[in-house]
Amino acid sequence: MSAHVLPLLLTYPKIDPVLIQLGPLAIRWYALAYIAGLVIGWRYLVRLSRNPRLWVDAPNKAPPAKPVDIDDILVVATLGVVLGGRIGYILFYGLVEPHMRQDYLAHPLRIFFVWEGGMSFHGGLIGVVVAIIALCKLRKLDMLRVGDLVAPAAPIGLFFGRLANFINGELYGHPTDVPWAMVFPGSDGQPRHPSQLYEATTEGLLLFLLLRFTTHHTRAFARPGLVTGIFLAGYGAARTFCEFFREPEIRIGGSWLTMGMFLSAFMWVAAAGFIWNALRAKAPAPSKP
Repeated sequence: MSAHVLPLLLTYPKIDPVLIQLGPLAIRWYALAYIAGLVIGWRYLVRLSRNPRLWVDAPNKAPPAKPVDIDDILVVATLGVVLGGRIGYILFYGLVEPHMRQDYLAHPLRIFFVWEGGMSFHGGLIGVVVAIIALCKLRKLDMLRVGDLVAPAAPIGLFFGRLANFINGELYGHPTDVPWAMVFPGSDGQPRHPSQLYEATTEGLLLFLLLRFTTHHTRAFARPGLVTGIFLAGYGAARTFCEFFREPEIRIGGSWLTMGMFLSAFMWVAAAGFIWNALRAKAPAPSKP
């Protein structure tokens, strides 16, 4: 790497992952980021459901869930994110990569150390889907429409989650000489892409704005499943793009294909199904002003 690039490097802001230490109790930024994403996402769901303009063309001209249902969505989504995210990480990454597998087999209790990081978005997504399906069956709610209500809030959690990855100094990118490269603690000392910030921007901010436009400036809620499909397609595209900059934990068969890309491909397939099903169905006629 040429020496003249080094003065342009951004300084990695070394933030203590522990916000407050009270004896054996540690309050970590990582946990607070997840809490912030879930709570702010829940409040956003409440605002969406209370905006009558968004539902005038939707089936029954009403949101798919009552306030009490939305409150319970927060509870089941939290369980889905935590359990699904951790189990997914162990299955998709921890037990696949030889070094990590040996570490977990030697110290099995580390499987439960979620504060150290190690959460899989794809696992968390599966966990949330299973939890919401169970809630919808119990409450007799329309699963497609509930999914469309929940999907616009998901990028909020992704944004805070990626910021937590950045604070933890984990999931950094490939070595590079771009002016905004950073040297992350625990790395090999080479300047690297701050790929966590790329993901916070694309998977979080940009995807949120795309879904915000979809829900507020189109008749998307009139076609159940459309918003969910756009979310799946948008996340799959953003994650695949960022994987080209992110240092992969695992490559499939030693190729350029990473585990993140591989898992995101299934999201594209699901997205195509949701969008095709939503667009082929006859939407209600637009309501007259």
